[in-house]
Amino acid sequence: MLGSNLNFIFVFLVIASGVFYFYFKTRQFRTRQVFPIRKKMYASMAGSSLGGLLVSFGCNQIILFDGLATYVIAAIFILFGAYVLVFNYKAYKHYRSFVDEETALNEN
Repeated sequence: MLGSNLNFIFVFLVIASGVFYFYFKTRQFRTRQVFPIRKKMYASMAGSSLGGLLVSFGCNQIILFDGLATYVIAAIFILFGAYVLVFNYKAYKHYRSFVDEETALNEN
């Protein structure tokens, strides 16, 4: 019973992360060229969503399947996803601090 509830939660997180990834990628592509910092901020937000997707997928695989190969591959997914998530979150925080300044410079 607990395994099926956790499976449902991780499947929801995988789907939500995928939706957010496509949303932020769309925002990145639709942002005008005069806002390069904003484009990079949306790209880093999309990367963070992709990292969350990888972590959720790895955790879901551990719940669903047994075996050494599953654990090794899921650990790779979780570690790589955590790295991508943290790296892109730090990039997002960096770019977010310059968005207001970029907007003010391009008001002319």
